[in-house]
Amino acid sequence: MTPTLATLTPRQQLTAGRLPRRLVQLFVGLSLYGAAMAIFVRAGLGLDPWDVFHYGVAKHLGLDLGTAVILVSFPVLLLWIPLRQWPGLGTIANAIWIGVATNLALAVVPTAHGLPAQVVFLVAALVINALGGALYIGSQLGPGPRDGLMTGLHRRTGLSLRLVRTCLELTVLAVGWLLGGVVGVGTVLYAVAIGPLVQFFLPYSIVSLDDSTSRARAPRLRSAHPDPCPAAPRGQD
Repeated sequence: MTPTLATLTPRQQLTAGRLPRRLVQLFVGLSLYGAAMAIFVRAGLGLDPWDVFHYGVAKHLGLDLGTAVILVSFPVLLLWIPLRQWPGLGTIANAIWIGVATNLALAVVPTAHGLPAQVVFLVAALVINALGGALYIGSQLGPGPRDGLMTGLHRRTGLSLRLVRTCLELTVLAVGWLLGGVVGVGTVLYAVAIGPLVQFFLPYSIVSLDDSTSRARAPRLRSAHPDPCPAAPRGQD
């Protein structure tokens, strides 16, 4: 039987079993996600909505992109408080490690020159992003800050996940564009392709938990960004 995502409290996430395997998978997934962000940047064909915002913040504050990702994560987490959301270990790891991984990858990934190379980079970034998101979601150690904001707003307002996600991503996309973030064909392709790609990888990435802590199951969900998360996970950011 295919494993499914469980609804767990932060404490249950740590006691649900197979923790070493899940921790390794979490950090592999977050590392891939950060690497994918760097490849999107080097492709030069547009970023996903949240990263358009991150790029704009980085540009205006004179920061590295990864540092901006970390900087934005914590105000987003503060928005969880009125939504009565509790972060898990994966939430905190997401807030910090994706930014670190992005900066490390930007230091070694070259800029793509010429349209064929840019397209290869863009497609590679999409696939790596989706795989990384599926791995981190499948570790079942908590949603990322941005995904938790989305699911928290959905739960508190009663609005559909699709509507909440769309409104959030259009807002950060518009603000990021005004701040000078990179919008392009890659932005559109990400919006269209990331959900199906994460959904493809997710069934192979969910770690089976102990029966005693996995009875309450969440429905199969589509991915969003970010930060990549089920719901949609971009987990993101």
